[in-house]
Amino acid sequence: MEISILIKVGVIGAKGKMGSTVVDTVIKDKNLELVLAVDKFQAGQTVYGEIKIENNLEKGLLDKKPDVVVDFTQPDTIFENIKIYLKNNIKSVIGTTGLKKEQIEEIQKLSKENNTGIIIAPNFSIGAILMMQFAATASKYFSNAEIIEYHHNQKKDAPSGTSIKTAQMMMKNNDNFKLGNCPETETIQGARGGNYSEDNKGNIQIHAVRMPGFVASQQVIFGADGQVLKIHHDTINRECYMSGVVLAINYLYKNNEFIYGLENIL
Repeated sequence: MEISILIKVGVIGAKGKMGSTVVDTVIKDKNLELVLAVDKFQAGQTVYGEIKIENNLEKGLLDKKPDVVVDFTQPDTIFENIKIYLKNNIKSVIGTTGLKKEQIEEIQKLSKENNTGIIIAPNFSIGAILMMQFAATASKYFSNAEIIEYHHNQKKDAPSGTSIKTAQMMMKNNDNFKLGNCPETETIQGARGGNYSEDNKGNIQIHAVRMPGFVASQQVIFGADGQVLKIHHDTINRECYMSGVVLAINYLYKNNEFIYGLENIL
């Protein structure tokens, strides 16, 4: 008979919109145990009247010794947080976006050097992951594509990590999405969005919308002679991310790898 083991979890950014949803999920999951909550803005309060919120990340890690931490904090602090996790051999599930390509490459190197697993996922919604995979598949058959991503007006980074990851997946199957386009002149700077390319390949226009009323949505539009294909995903609430978060926690507890993108463990 298999013995159930409680996975000790820390939540960083525990009082934020995503962090508080993760806290609720961990508390309700019979296989997870919340042992650490960190939030630099609301230290001294408690979650569920049991876990005192701390503001010293490294001290909290050393005192509580979680098996896995989940980090939904800020783009300007996430890289330093990750280096603390890896230095202390704490496995981490990272939902904060805004990491640069060179930072992700350094994290991969540090993960290997410290023999400590980490999952960086631009999106934890299973539907969004499928949307990204469908877009990658469609890229084989269409000459042109653009991405429009929609988020609430409190999201600090643009474009979203999801749109960048989608573009990267698409580029593996097509290295130029502007075939046949005429030379363009923007009469208003930024009207055509941002051009995402790597090593002069890809050329995918990404448009970022920030507006109250949205949680997160993304549309990938493909064009070819005589036809247009639209692949669209809407996030209605933050609970849709939680199955992916729990999947990542459980996977990381049993494995010790660097992983970028939840699609790699589905």
